[in-house]
Amino acid sequence: MDTNLPHAWRALTVATLAFSANFSVWVIYAVLAINIQQQLNLSGVELGVLLSAPMLSGAVLRIPIGLLAEYQSARRLWIVQMLITIPSLVILPFIKSYVGFLWIGLWIGVSGVSFTLGVRYVTDWFASRQQGLALGIFGAGNAGAAISFVAIPFLVQHLSWQWTGPVYAVGLLVMTLIFVFLAPKPPHYITLSSAPWRTHLAPLKELRVWRFSLYYYFVFGSFLALILWLPSYYMRAYEVTFAQAMGFTLFFVATSSMVRALGGWMADRYGGRLVNWAVFWVCLVCLFFLSYPPTTMTIHGLERDVVLSIEVNVWLFTALIFVIGIAQGLGRASVLKVLHTHYPNHMGSVGGVVGALGAVGGFTLPVAFGLVQDLLGINSGAFMVLYAVLAMCMTAMFFAIRKERYQKELAQARANTFYAE
Repeated sequence: MDTNLPHAWRALTVATLAFSANFSVWVIYAVLAINIQQQLNLSGVELGVLLSAPMLSGAVLRIPIGLLAEYQSARRLWIVQMLITIPSLVILPFIKSYVGFLWIGLWIGVSGVSFTLGVRYVTDWFASRQQGLALGIFGAGNAGAAISFVAIPFLVQHLSWQWTGPVYAVGLLVMTLIFVFLAPKPPHYITLSSAPWRTHLAPLKELRVWRFSLYYYFVFGSFLALILWLPSYYMRAYEVTFAQAMGFTLFFVATSSMVRALGGWMADRYGGRLVNWAVFWVCLVCLFFLSYPPTTMTIHGLERDVVLSIEVNVWLFTALIFVIGIAQGLGRASVLKVLHTHYPNHMGSVGGVVGALGAVGGFTLPVAFGLVQDLLGINSGAFMVLYAVLAMCMTAMFFAIRKERYQKELAQARANTFYAE
Protein backbone atom coordinates (compact mmCIF):
# COMPACT_ATOMS: atom_id res chain seq x y z
CA MET A 1 0.00 0.00 0.00
CA ASP A 2 1.45 3.37 -1.08
CA THR A 3 -0.83 5.77 0.84
CA ASN A 4 -2.43 5.85 4.27
CA LEU A 5 -6.13 5.04 4.53
CA PRO A 6 -8.66 7.67 5.69
CA HIS A 7 -8.92 7.84 9.51
CA ALA A 8 -5.52 6.13 9.84
CA TRP A 9 -4.29 8.54 12.51
CA ARG A 10 -7.50 8.24 14.51
CA ALA A 11 -7.17 4.46 14.40
CA LEU A 12 -3.55 4.73 15.57
CA THR A 13 -4.42 7.14 18.40
CA VAL A 14 -7.23 5.00 19.82
CA ALA A 15 -5.18 1.82 19.39
CA THR A 16 -2.24 3.36 21.26
CA LEU A 17 -4.52 4.42 24.13
CA ALA A 18 -6.08 0.95 24.31
CA PHE A 19 -2.66 -0.72 24.29
CA SER A 20 -1.47 1.65 27.00
CA ALA A 21 -4.45 0.78 29.21
CA ASN A 22 -3.96 -2.94 28.70
CA PHE A 23 -0.23 -2.71 29.32
CA SER A 24 -0.85 -0.95 32.63
CA VAL A 25 -3.01 -3.92 33.63
CA TRP A 26 -0.50 -6.49 32.35
CA VAL A 27 2.30 -5.17 34.59
CA ILE A 28 0.11 -4.58 37.65
CA TYR A 29 2.00 -7.25 39.61
CA ALA A 30 5.23 -5.30 39.14
CA VAL A 31 3.98 -2.87 41.78
CA LEU A 32 1.63 -5.06 43.80
CA ALA A 33 4.23 -7.83 44.17
CA ILE A 34 6.07 -5.84 46.85
CA ASN A 35 2.95 -5.79 49.03
CA ILE A 36 2.15 -9.42 48.24
CA GLN A 37 5.73 -10.49 49.01
CA GLN A 38 5.57 -8.85 52.43
CA GLN A 39 2.16 -10.38 53.11
CA LEU A 40 3.14 -13.94 52.10
CA ASN A 41 6.89 -13.79 52.95
CA LEU A 42 8.03 -14.98 49.50
CA SER A 43 11.54 -16.05 48.50
CA GLY A 44 13.34 -14.63 45.46
CA VAL A 45 12.28 -17.54 43.23
CA GLU A 46 8.67 -17.42 44.48
CA LEU A 47 8.57 -13.69 43.78
CA GLY A 48 9.98 -14.27 40.29
CA VAL A 49 7.33 -16.91 39.54
CA LEU A 50 4.56 -14.61 40.78
CA LEU A 51 5.80 -11.72 38.65
CA SER A 52 5.98 -14.07 35.68
CA ALA A 53 2.40 -15.37 35.83
CA PRO A 54 0.76 -12.59 33.73
CA MET A 55 3.70 -12.66 31.33
CA LEU A 56 3.35 -16.42 30.81
CA SER A 57 -0.29 -16.42 29.79
CA GLY A 58 0.13 -13.23 27.76
CA ALA A 59 3.01 -14.77 25.83
CA VAL A 60 1.35 -18.14 25.20
CA LEU A 61 -1.92 -16.59 24.02
CA ARG A 62 -0.24 -14.27 21.53
CA ILE A 63 0.42 -17.11 19.08
CA PRO A 64 -3.15 -18.46 18.63
CA ILE A 65 -4.64 -14.95 18.87
CA GLY A 66 -2.22 -13.71 16.21
CA LEU A 67 -3.27 -16.52 13.88
CA LEU A 68 -6.95 -15.91 14.66
CA ALA A 69 -6.51 -12.21 13.82
CA GLU A 70 -5.67 -13.19 10.23
CA TYR A 71 -9.23 -14.52 9.84
CA GLN A 72 -11.28 -12.44 12.29
CA SER A 73 -11.52 -8.69 12.85
CA ALA A 74 -8.67 -7.58 15.13
CA ARG A 75 -10.92 -4.74 16.31
CA ARG A 76 -13.65 -7.15 17.43
CA LEU A 77 -11.16 -9.53 19.05
CA TRP A 78 -9.62 -6.64 20.96
CA ILE A 79 -12.98 -5.65 22.44
CA VAL A 80 -13.58 -9.25 23.55
CA GLN A 81 -10.10 -9.43 25.09
CA MET A 82 -10.71 -6.36 27.26
CA LEU A 83 -14.11 -7.63 28.41
CA ILE A 84 -12.55 -10.97 29.42
CA THR A 85 -9.82 -9.23 31.43
CA ILE A 86 -12.08 -7.00 33.55
CA PRO A 87 -13.47 -9.73 35.92
CA SER A 88 -9.96 -10.78 36.98
CA LEU A 89 -9.36 -7.27 38.32
CA VAL A 90 -12.65 -7.29 40.23
CA ILE A 91 -11.74 -10.60 41.93
CA LEU A 92 -8.13 -9.60 42.79
CA PRO A 93 -8.76 -8.04 46.26
CA PHE A 94 -10.45 -11.23 47.49
CA ILE A 95 -7.41 -13.46 46.89
CA LYS A 96 -5.48 -14.53 50.02
CA SER A 97 -3.16 -17.39 48.97
CA TYR A 98 -0.02 -17.61 46.82
CA VAL A 99 -1.66 -20.11 44.46
CA GLY A 100 -4.67 -17.83 44.14
CA PHE A 101 -2.47 -14.91 43.13
CA LEU A 102 -0.80 -17.14 40.54
CA TRP A 103 -4.14 -18.08 38.96
CA ILE A 104 -5.38 -14.50 38.90
CA GLY A 105 -2.03 -13.46 37.43
CA LEU A 106 -2.54 -15.90 34.57
CA TRP A 107 -6.02 -14.44 33.99
CA ILE A 108 -4.72 -10.87 34.06
CA GLY A 109 -2.18 -11.97 31.44
CA VAL A 110 -4.97 -12.00 28.84
CA SER A 111 -4.33 -8.26 28.60
CA GLY A 112 -0.92 -9.09 27.14
CA VAL A 113 -2.38 -10.15 23.78
CA SER A 114 -3.45 -6.54 23.14
CA PHE A 115 -0.07 -5.93 21.52
CA THR A 116 -0.59 -8.62 18.87
CA LEU A 117 -4.12 -7.44 18.13
CA GLY A 118 -2.97 -3.83 17.97
CA VAL A 119 -0.16 -4.56 15.53
CA ARG A 120 -2.60 -6.42 13.27
CA TYR A 121 -5.12 -3.57 13.53
CA VAL A 122 -2.66 -0.70 12.95
CA THR A 123 -0.69 -2.15 10.02
CA ASP A 124 -3.81 -2.25 7.82
CA TRP A 125 -4.09 1.54 7.91
CA PHE A 126 -0.62 2.78 6.94
CA ALA A 127 1.57 2.87 3.86
CA SER A 128 4.69 0.69 3.83
CA ARG A 129 7.00 3.70 4.04
CA GLN A 130 5.39 4.75 7.35
CA GLN A 131 5.02 1.36 9.00
CA GLY A 132 8.07 1.89 11.21
CA LEU A 133 6.78 5.23 12.49
CA ALA A 134 3.22 3.95 12.99
CA LEU A 135 4.34 0.84 14.86
CA GLY A 136 6.76 2.95 16.89
CA ILE A 137 3.99 5.32 17.97
CA PHE A 138 1.71 2.39 18.77
CA GLY A 139 4.48 0.68 20.73
CA ALA A 140 4.83 3.79 22.88
CA GLY A 141 1.77 2.38 24.61
CA ASN A 142 4.36 0.55 26.75
CA ALA A 143 4.26 3.79 28.72
CA GLY A 144 1.02 2.44 30.14
CA ALA A 145 3.25 0.79 32.72
CA ALA A 146 3.90 4.30 34.02
CA ILE A 147 0.21 4.52 34.93
CA SER A 148 0.70 1.65 37.36
CA PHE A 149 3.84 3.13 38.87
CA VAL A 150 1.97 6.39 39.57
CA ALA A 151 -1.55 5.19 40.36
CA ILE A 152 -0.87 2.16 42.55
CA PRO A 153 1.43 3.89 45.08
CA PHE A 154 -1.22 6.63 45.32
CA LEU A 155 -3.92 4.05 46.00
CA VAL A 156 -1.73 2.22 48.51
CA GLN A 157 -0.97 5.44 50.38
CA HIS A 158 -4.48 6.86 50.51
CA LEU A 159 -6.62 3.70 50.51
CA SER A 160 -5.05 0.22 50.33
CA TRP A 161 -3.56 -1.99 47.65
CA GLN A 162 -6.80 -4.03 47.58
CA TRP A 163 -8.50 -1.11 45.82
CA THR A 164 -6.17 -1.46 42.84
CA GLY A 165 -8.10 -4.22 41.06
CA PRO A 166 -11.56 -2.60 41.16
CA VAL A 167 -10.21 0.83 40.16
CA TYR A 168 -8.35 -0.71 37.22
CA ALA A 169 -11.47 -2.67 36.24
CA VAL A 170 -13.45 0.57 35.96
CA GLY A 171 -10.64 2.18 33.96
CA LEU A 172 -10.42 -0.72 31.51
CA LEU A 173 -14.20 -0.71 31.09
CA VAL A 174 -14.09 2.99 30.20
CA MET A 175 -11.29 2.29 27.71
CA THR A 176 -13.35 -0.50 26.15
CA LEU A 177 -16.27 1.88 25.60
CA ILE A 178 -13.96 4.50 24.09
CA PHE A 179 -12.56 1.89 21.73
CA VAL A 180 -16.02 0.65 20.72
CA PHE A 181 -17.25 4.13 19.78
CA LEU A 182 -14.08 5.80 18.45
CA ALA A 183 -11.91 3.10 16.86
CA PRO A 184 -12.76 3.12 13.14
CA LYS A 185 -13.58 -0.09 11.33
CA PRO A 186 -11.23 -0.92 8.43
CA PRO A 187 -12.71 -0.17 4.98
CA HIS A 188 -14.59 -2.98 3.27
CA TYR A 189 -11.79 -3.49 0.73
CA ILE A 190 -9.38 -4.47 3.53
CA THR A 191 -10.32 -8.14 3.48
CA LEU A 192 -9.44 -10.82 5.97
CA SER A 193 -7.43 -13.81 4.89
CA SER A 194 -9.16 -16.78 3.25
CA ALA A 195 -5.96 -18.77 2.83
CA PRO A 196 -5.46 -22.01 4.78
CA TRP A 197 -3.93 -21.51 8.22
CA ARG A 198 -0.85 -23.41 7.06
CA THR A 199 -0.11 -20.51 4.70
CA HIS A 200 0.27 -18.12 7.60
CA LEU A 201 2.39 -20.58 9.54
CA ALA A 202 4.69 -21.32 6.58
CA PRO A 203 7.12 -18.44 7.40
CA LEU A 204 7.79 -20.07 10.77
CA LYS A 205 9.93 -22.62 8.93
CA GLU A 206 12.43 -19.85 8.21
CA LEU A 207 15.31 -19.44 10.64
CA ARG A 208 15.05 -15.67 10.21
CA VAL A 209 11.74 -15.56 12.12
CA TRP A 210 13.31 -17.22 15.14
CA ARG A 211 16.32 -14.94 14.95
CA PHE A 212 14.02 -11.91 15.04
CA SER A 213 12.28 -13.55 18.00
CA LEU A 214 15.61 -13.79 19.84
CA TYR A 215 16.23 -10.09 19.23
CA TYR A 216 12.77 -9.25 20.52
CA TYR A 217 13.32 -11.52 23.51
CA PHE A 218 16.08 -9.15 24.56
CA VAL A 219 14.71 -5.72 23.63
CA PHE A 220 11.15 -6.43 24.85
CA GLY A 221 11.48 -9.43 27.15
CA SER A 222 14.24 -7.88 29.23
CA PHE A 223 12.29 -4.59 29.28
CA LEU A 224 9.34 -6.43 30.79
CA ALA A 225 11.59 -8.28 33.22
CA LEU A 226 13.20 -5.05 34.39
CA ILE A 227 9.81 -3.41 34.91
CA LEU A 228 8.94 -6.30 37.21
CA TRP A 229 12.32 -6.57 38.91
CA LEU A 230 13.55 -3.00 39.37
CA PRO A 231 11.25 -1.89 42.24
CA SER A 232 12.33 -4.72 44.54
CA TYR A 233 15.93 -4.43 43.28
CA TYR A 234 16.16 -0.76 44.22
CA MET A 235 14.72 -1.42 47.67
CA ARG A 236 16.99 -4.42 48.28
CA ALA A 237 20.28 -3.21 46.78
CA TYR A 238 20.11 0.49 47.67
CA GLU A 239 17.64 0.48 50.59
CA VAL A 240 15.50 3.22 49.07
CA THR A 241 11.88 3.76 50.09
CA PHE A 242 8.92 2.27 48.23
CA ALA A 243 8.05 5.65 46.71
CA GLN A 244 11.64 6.22 45.55
CA ALA A 245 11.82 2.75 43.99
CA MET A 246 8.59 3.44 42.10
CA GLY A 247 9.96 6.81 40.95
CA PHE A 248 13.19 5.33 39.59
CA THR A 249 11.29 2.56 37.79
CA LEU A 250 8.77 5.04 36.42
CA PHE A 251 11.64 7.06 34.94
CA PHE A 252 12.98 3.92 33.23
CA VAL A 253 9.58 2.91 31.83
CA ALA A 254 8.53 6.36 30.61
CA THR A 255 11.77 7.24 28.83
CA SER A 256 12.13 3.82 27.22
CA SER A 257 8.57 3.91 25.91
CA MET A 258 8.58 7.48 24.63
CA VAL A 259 11.57 6.96 22.32
CA ARG A 260 9.90 4.05 20.56
CA ALA A 261 8.40 6.33 17.91
CA LEU A 262 11.88 7.73 17.28
CA GLY A 263 13.12 4.16 16.86
CA GLY A 264 10.48 3.52 14.22
CA TRP A 265 11.46 6.68 12.35
CA MET A 266 15.15 5.74 12.51
CA ALA A 267 14.35 2.24 11.22
CA ASP A 268 12.41 3.75 8.28
CA ARG A 269 15.30 6.07 7.48
CA TYR A 270 18.44 4.06 8.25
CA GLY A 271 17.25 0.46 8.27
CA GLY A 272 16.21 -1.74 11.15
CA ARG A 273 19.34 -3.88 11.15
CA LEU A 274 21.68 -0.92 11.63
CA VAL A 275 19.54 0.39 14.49
CA ASN A 276 19.46 -3.05 16.15
CA TRP A 277 23.23 -3.50 15.89
CA ALA A 278 23.86 -0.11 17.49
CA VAL A 279 21.32 -0.88 20.23
CA PHE A 280 23.04 -4.15 21.07
CA TRP A 281 26.48 -2.56 21.40
CA VAL A 282 25.21 0.19 23.68
CA CYS A 283 23.44 -2.33 25.92
CA LEU A 284 26.50 -4.59 26.00
CA VAL A 285 28.70 -1.84 27.43
CA CYS A 286 26.12 -0.83 30.05
CA LEU A 287 25.43 -4.42 31.13
CA PHE A 288 29.15 -5.06 31.57
CA PHE A 289 29.28 -2.43 34.33
CA LEU A 290 25.93 -3.42 35.84
CA SER A 291 26.98 -7.07 36.03
CA TYR A 292 30.02 -6.29 38.16
CA PRO A 293 29.17 -6.95 41.84
CA PRO A 294 30.39 -4.65 44.63
CA THR A 295 34.02 -5.60 45.11
CA THR A 296 36.76 -4.74 47.57
CA MET A 297 40.34 -5.53 46.56
CA THR A 298 43.49 -5.31 48.65
CA ILE A 299 46.62 -4.37 46.70
CA HIS A 300 49.81 -5.23 48.56
CA GLY A 301 52.17 -2.29 48.03
CA LEU A 302 55.83 -1.95 48.95
CA GLU A 303 55.15 -0.04 52.15
CA ARG A 304 51.42 -0.50 52.79
CA ASP A 305 48.30 -2.19 51.51
CA VAL A 306 45.92 -0.24 49.28
CA VAL A 307 42.23 -1.09 49.60
CA LEU A 308 40.26 -0.48 46.41
CA SER A 309 36.45 -0.58 46.45
CA ILE A 310 34.42 -0.85 43.25
CA GLU A 311 30.67 -0.31 43.44
CA VAL A 312 27.94 1.09 41.20
CA ASN A 313 26.07 3.62 43.33
CA VAL A 314 22.38 4.31 42.91
CA TRP A 315 22.88 7.32 40.61
CA LEU A 316 25.32 5.59 38.27
CA PHE A 317 23.05 2.55 38.28
CA THR A 318 20.06 4.72 37.32
CA ALA A 319 22.05 6.41 34.54
CA LEU A 320 23.11 3.05 33.06
CA ILE A 321 19.56 1.68 33.30
CA PHE A 322 18.31 4.86 31.61
CA VAL A 323 20.68 4.32 28.66
CA ILE A 324 19.64 0.67 28.39
CA GLY A 325 15.98 1.69 28.44
CA ILE A 326 16.48 4.22 25.65
CA ALA A 327 18.35 1.65 23.55
CA GLN A 328 15.69 -1.00 24.14
CA GLY A 329 12.95 1.44 23.15
CA LEU A 330 14.68 2.10 19.84
CA GLY A 331 15.28 -1.62 19.37
CA ARG A 332 11.67 -2.66 19.96
CA ALA A 333 10.49 -0.41 17.14
CA SER A 334 13.26 -1.40 14.73
CA VAL A 335 12.63 -5.14 15.16
CA LEU A 336 8.97 -4.67 14.22
CA LYS A 337 9.96 -2.58 11.20
CA VAL A 338 12.29 -5.34 9.99
CA LEU A 339 9.55 -7.89 10.60
CA HIS A 340 7.04 -5.95 8.49
CA THR A 341 9.63 -5.53 5.72
CA HIS A 342 10.03 -9.30 5.39
CA TYR A 343 6.48 -10.46 6.24
CA PRO A 344 3.98 -7.68 5.40
CA ASN A 345 1.16 -10.16 4.76
CA HIS A 346 1.70 -12.23 7.90
CA MET A 347 1.86 -9.63 10.67
CA GLY A 348 -0.84 -11.43 12.64
CA SER A 349 0.72 -14.89 12.67
CA VAL A 350 4.43 -14.06 12.44
CA GLY A 351 4.04 -10.96 14.60
CA GLY A 352 2.16 -13.07 17.13
CA VAL A 353 5.01 -15.58 17.35
CA VAL A 354 7.73 -12.94 17.61
CA GLY A 355 5.70 -10.99 20.14
CA ALA A 356 5.02 -14.16 22.12
CA LEU A 357 8.66 -15.18 22.29
CA GLY A 358 9.56 -11.63 23.24
CA ALA A 359 7.03 -11.75 26.05
CA VAL A 360 8.49 -15.11 27.12
CA GLY A 361 11.33 -13.02 28.49
CA GLY A 362 8.82 -11.40 30.80
CA PHE A 363 8.27 -14.67 32.67
CA THR A 364 11.53 -16.59 32.17
CA LEU A 365 13.93 -13.78 33.02
CA PRO A 366 12.45 -12.83 36.43
CA VAL A 367 12.62 -16.49 37.44
CA ALA A 368 16.22 -16.64 36.21
CA PHE A 369 16.98 -13.42 38.11
CA GLY A 370 15.60 -14.89 41.32
CA LEU A 371 17.40 -18.20 40.81
CA VAL A 372 20.79 -16.58 40.15
CA GLN A 373 20.30 -14.23 43.08
CA ASP A 374 19.49 -17.12 45.43
CA LEU A 375 22.39 -19.25 44.13
CA LEU A 376 25.12 -16.60 43.97
CA GLY A 377 23.88 -14.36 46.74
CA ILE A 378 24.61 -11.16 44.78
CA ASN A 379 22.16 -8.58 43.47
CA SER A 380 23.91 -8.01 40.14
CA GLY A 381 23.28 -11.60 39.03
CA ALA A 382 20.22 -10.41 37.10
CA PHE A 383 22.40 -8.32 34.81
CA MET A 384 24.78 -11.23 34.27
CA VAL A 385 21.79 -13.11 32.86
CA LEU A 386 20.93 -10.22 30.53
CA TYR A 387 24.56 -9.97 29.42
CA ALA A 388 24.49 -13.65 28.41
CA VAL A 389 21.22 -13.23 26.49
CA LEU A 390 22.58 -10.20 24.65
CA ALA A 391 25.76 -12.09 23.74
CA MET A 392 23.61 -14.74 22.03
CA CYS A 393 21.68 -12.05 20.12
CA MET A 394 24.84 -10.40 18.86
CA THR A 395 26.37 -13.73 17.86
CA ALA A 396 23.24 -14.65 15.88
CA MET A 397 23.19 -11.26 14.14
CA PHE A 398 26.91 -11.42 13.31
CA PHE A 399 26.63 -14.79 11.56
CA ALA A 400 23.40 -13.74 9.80
CA ILE A 401 25.11 -10.64 8.39
CA ARG A 402 28.13 -12.67 7.31
CA LYS A 403 25.94 -15.28 5.58
CA GLU A 404 23.89 -12.61 3.80
CA ARG A 405 27.04 -10.84 2.65
CA TYR A 406 28.45 -14.09 1.28
CA GLN A 407 25.23 -14.88 -0.60
CA LYS A 408 25.15 -11.38 -2.06
CA GLU A 409 28.74 -11.62 -3.26
CA LEU A 410 28.05 -15.07 -4.70
CA ALA A 411 24.99 -13.82 -6.58
CA GLN A 412 26.98 -10.88 -7.93
CA ALA A 413 29.76 -13.18 -9.07
CA ARG A 414 27.27 -15.42 -10.89
CA ALA A 415 25.69 -12.40 -12.55
CA ASN A 416 29.12 -11.31 -13.80
CA THR A 417 29.96 -14.88 -14.92
CA PHE A 418 32.89 -15.02 -12.51
CA TYR A 419 31.43 -18.18 -11.02
CA ALA A 420 29.70 -21.02 -12.76
CA GLU A 421 28.19 -24.15 -11.37
